[in-house]
Amino acid sequence: QVQLVESGGGLVQAGYSLRLSCAASGRTLRNYNMGWFRQAPGTVREFVAAIIGSGGITYSADSVKGRFTISRDNDKNTVYLQMNSLRPEDTAVYYCAASTKGFVMRNYVRSGLYDYWGQGTQVTVSS
Repeated sequence: QVQLVESGGGLVQAGYSLRLSCAASGRTLRNYNMGWFRQAPGTVREFVAAIIGSGGITYSADSVKGRFTISRDNDKNTVYLQMNSLRPEDTAVYYCAASTKGFVMRNYVRSGLYDYWGQGTQVTVSS
């Protein structure tokens, strides 16, 4: 099993930046494809970004493309989400997730693909 712990959330004004971290333990993170999801109150959980085990290929949602960047450092067993130009609509709890399955045909946007989830970290963007 793999345990995931998110950190780096907080309260910022619109236009500012945050860097989220997802620290893994229990297994070598390189063996997992990783994703970031977010969920605001009263909404469904939505896909934000994903990255393959080696870090060579990434995917992102249209709503964050050009502003958010997913990356990973497998030597540190950590996945990151750099969030720039934050907007109030980015306010949500952000979750890190790990999958033992390969990414094919956009399956990385499906929450059900992922086997392990962190507890989430709150990001609040004020206008």
